[in-house]
Amino acid sequence: MRKIAIVDDEKNILDMLSTFLEMSYDVTTFQNPVLALDAIKKGDFDLVLCDIMMPQMSGLDLLKKLHEDNKHLIIIMMTAFDTMDRALEAHKFGARNYIKKPFKSLATIQEKIEEQFQV
Repeated sequence: MRKIAIVDDEKNILDMLSTFLEMSYDVTTFQNPVLALDAIKKGDFDLVLCDIMMPQMSGLDLLKKLHEDNKHLIIIMMTAFDTMDRALEAHKFGARNYIKKPFKSLATIQEKIEEQFQV
């Protein structure tokens, strides 16, 4: 079973995503991106879903640090603050996809995850 890490400072988002995705994946959630960084670097995760706006460390900073050690880690960014500049910056630093909040549907998120595993 594929291992997914979800990093978001909003507990309700973590709960909703993990409840839905744990039917298909081994899911670990993190509310604190600093703690997530250490755990993801030590773990054998296949994919990371990461919010961009978080108080302890931005999702873009987390993305950069994760890609320093593992260029092959699949990272999908999530944000309620959708701008083209943010999307381009996330892609530049290695994000494979970008999801806007609020989510259209949880099934769409799973489709985006599955697309990455097909590549």
